Amino acid sequence: MRTVRFAGIVTVLALTLAFAWPASAQFGGLRQPDFKGIWNPVIGTGGAYEIDNANGKNDIELTLVGKEDVNGKTGYWLEMAMNRPQAGGQMYAKTLMVFDEKSGSIAKMVVQMPGRPPMELPAFGNPNQAAPATDIRNDAEKVGTEDVTTPAGTFSCDHYRDKNGKWEAWLSTKVTPWGLVKSTNGDSTMILTKVITNAQDHITGTPQKFDPSNFGGRPQQPPQ
Repeated sequence: MRTVRFAGIVTVLALTLAFAWPASAQFGGLRQPDFKGIWNPVIGTGGAYEIDNANGKNDIELTLVGKEDVNGKTGYWLEMAMNRPQAGGQMYAKTLMVFDEKSGSIAKMVVQMPGRPPMELPAFGNPNQAAPATDIRNDAEKVGTEDVTTPAGTFSCDHYRDKNGKWEAWLSTKVTPWGLVKSTNGDSTMILTKVITNAQDHITGTPQKFDPSNFGGRPQQPPQ
């Protein structure tokens, strides 16, 4: 198990997809979302988000789809779903994360590309990624309480601002696993478009061990 920084969770998923599917170079150029909030895991829940930045608009879904014991600690399976027509359709990636007060460690990582069986990849992270705490209240000031309206509805949110003025986040206890309803960071904005309940694991079948040669040529169909 390799320790990674909390803020790099989604970065790891995104880089995994870009690495595993060369045709999705457009995804590799996407600025990765940073889910700032207060960690509150509830299995079967999550949210869909629209990310708007200099690279355009992109949609992702992030859900908690299960948990598993990892050396006596509770690990949570976080699944990220993205639709990339240029790369063949719907992509899924999930990591088994074990959290402490400030960071998480990846126990397992599985990806499933369009038309391919699931594959377990080596856990890796970005050692240069900044490391905010799992609870942003340690790094931010509460501005106040505001109603925020998004395509998912209107939420009463606690509004936080980074003490250095770099980012802002609006959090609601009705959203999991980070409470994030809206965030801004420079020219990037992320808003909640849907609250997800009864989330299911989309990655099916027994994951194969990572083999780079499997990613050359045309997609292979999963075994029946």
